[in-house]
Amino acid sequence: MYRVFEALDELVTIVEEARGVPMTSGCVVPRGDVLELLDDVRDAIPQELDDAQDVLDHRDQMVSTAEAAADKSVTDARNEADRTIATARAEAEQLLADAREQADELLAEARAQAEQTVTAGRREYEDYIGRAQSEADRMVQAGRAAYEQSVHEGKAEQARLVADTEVVQAANGEAKRIVDEANDDAERLRTECDAYVDSRLADFEDLLGRTLRTVGKGRQQLRSPMGAPFDYEEWHAGGPGVSQNGGNGGR
Repeated sequence: MYRVFEALDELVTIVEEARGVPMTSGCVVPRGDVLELLDDVRDAIPQELDDAQDVLDHRDQMVSTAEAAADKSVTDARNEADRTIATARAEAEQLLADAREQADELLAEARAQAEQTVTAGRREYEDYIGRAQSEADRMVQAGRAAYEQSVHEGKAEQARLVADTEVVQAANGEAKRIVDEANDDAERLRTECDAYVDSRLADFEDLLGRTLRTVGKGRQQLRSPMGAPFDYEEWHAGGPGVSQNGGNGGR
């Protein structure tokens, strides 16, 4: 590049010192010197300038090629995005269908478990009622037998001691006391039996309430779109386990 500037300076000097042509603005310059300097300038120009000129000459073609490549890349990216979205939608629909199917299965299982619990509770309740009624009847019969035995013994004692008024009064009082005690024992046993049956019914009512709340929660989760899956572990922890513990406690 230094030679280019040097040759240009020499050309300027030649033109400035050239002899002028009369009556014109032209001048006479030595052709050989000027051509030689121009050859030096041409040889001194870097090859990069020629390459740059080639780039400029092919600029439109390169821009068109780049735009075509960019359009193809954008089209490929859009197609890939469409395929990805379609795949994601298909997977989401499949997951939703699987979740709904699992929720239906869990709900059906919960309903079956609830029905089994209700049936078992009814059987247990009827068993408790039957045993309580039998125990109450037995106690009443025992009280009546004791009463009749006491009355019989009192009458026998009264007949034997009919002449002794104080003995007769004492026998009557004892007979009445025995009868009252038998009636009190029968009433106490009936009250204890009723309290026991009431406590078992309260446990059964609490179990049914938890079961209904669990079923309601499962139905609510089914009605909500993309809801959280049914907490089946919570159902097993709060439902059948309580029923089994309650049954063992009753026994």
